[in-house]
Amino acid sequence: MIKIIMHGCNGKMGQVITGICAEDDTVEIAAGVDLYDGIQNAYPVFTDIAQCDAQADVIIDFSNAGAVDGLLEYSERRRMPLVLCTTGLSEEQVEKTAALSKKVAVLRSANMSLGINMLSDLLQRAAKILVPAGFDVEIVEKHHNKKLDAPSGTALALADSVNEAMGSIYEYRYDRSGERKQREKNEIGISAVRGGNIVGEHEIIFAGEDEVVTFQHTAYSKAVFAKGAVEAAKFLAGKEAGMYDMKDVIRER
Repeated sequence: MIKIIMHGCNGKMGQVITGICAEDDTVEIAAGVDLYDGIQNAYPVFTDIAQCDAQADVIIDFSNAGAVDGLLEYSERRRMPLVLCTTGLSEEQVEKTAALSKKVAVLRSANMSLGINMLSDLLQRAAKILVPAGFDVEIVEKHHNKKLDAPSGTALALADSVNEAMGSIYEYRYDRSGERKQREKNEIGISAVRGGNIVGEHEIIFAGEDEVVTFQHTAYSKAVFAKGAVEAAKFLAGKEAGMYDMKDVIRER
């Protein structure tokens, strides 16, 4: 039984993870941490992580950037592996996370979905076959109308996977409206759609002469990211110090 500390337990993602763990007999939430303590959980909840004395194998974090400094200090002090899912970290926090990984196992990924990370692996294999045959690469991502950034971090990560497979030959094109010119071979076009309550959709298009190959991933709820975080925690528990990501979780399957 893998025991987890859920950092940000009373947020939306924390509560989804709580539900997932309750139905999985291989994991158990030993304690939670959250400033808001107005939700009844089946485990003790601490408003300050420094006060959390629960025995656990790994921490899952879905909180906010303001809580990450204390989290990193706690992980280091207790030598407890950390699945870090909070986004929007400062450069200093990213550097602190890298320093922590020299002492503790840390898993941090642009997207926690198992499907997206499997797709990333498939794209690298496809690119090595299709790009030399003259196929162009385009990415279209769709998200809800309240998303602030564009393109999505996941779209950029998928583009990076293709680019890495091809030896970093590509530049990314986000807008073609300012120029009237033919598409360059060494570009990946990335388009963003915002509307309604779309959770997340990514389509990667390999367009060749007389044939098109497409890969698509659709997230119907944020539960896909929670499920990925739980699988990451199972993977990370007991691992040696180092920086890991979801690709490592996929490769072990």
